[in-house]
Amino acid sequence: MARAAVQRRLTWLLARLTDSRPEGDRVRRLVFDVPGWTGHLPGQHVDVRLTAQDGYRTQRSYSIASPPEQPGLHLLVEHLPGGEVSGYLTAEMQAGDALELRGPIGGYFIWSADADRTTPAEQRRPVQLVGGGAGVSPLLAMLDHSRRAGSPTPVRLLYSARTAGDVLGSDLLGTETTVTLTRGAPADWTGPTGRIDAALLQERAFGPAERPRIFVCGPTVFVETVATTLVELGHDPSSVRLERFGGAESPA
Repeated sequence: MARAAVQRRLTWLLARLTDSRPEGDRVRRLVFDVPGWTGHLPGQHVDVRLTAQDGYRTQRSYSIASPPEQPGLHLLVEHLPGGEVSGYLTAEMQAGDALELRGPIGGYFIWSADADRTTPAEQRRPVQLVGGGAGVSPLLAMLDHSRRAGSPTPVRLLYSARTAGDVLGSDLLGTETTVTLTRGAPADWTGPTGRIDAALLQERAFGPAERPRIFVCGPTVFVETVATTLVELGHDPSSVRLERFGGAESPA
């Protein structure tokens, strides 16, 4: 059974685009119908492969931005200057077009409400999500999954975005979410500004005494900085799970 499941995840499937819409100023939400898709866990990702007419192939990995309860497979793709894959996905691909993808991939950076249901309330550990920029994608899947599943586990999201126009998943952000803007805020902004630092983590995130499970996703520098700060604040390093992407510059 285990081998068969792995083979299914490694098999390229044909995914057809059913919807493409703006999500923030520089990102598009792409929704795919994937016949043969067997489901996923919040936090997993897929490989996307494009093949040109001359046979040239290229692929990229994208976190799944939708919970398993939601129909269709959602990806949040940021348009990167000069990006051959992101450029096609965000500017050229239209509803009805198809590409190949495989997955779901990943068993480390995941959280499912189902595993918490049998845990006694006094032993149930909260979940803290910390995202930077487009790194919020898998965290939005976790947050939405928590609500749809009616999870009893407390979940919070601390989210860093450049500007108000860069905030993703705004329809999912509720009272358990704190958004901080790092590169300018509108006059009517009532939330925090600046990067996620020790003071903001102490004010808006679960503290070490609550023993949260922590998921941090974003650009490399952002993730490493947040992880170091969490440990300095007293969080157990074994409770902090990290997902990085991109190079050295942190856009969040």
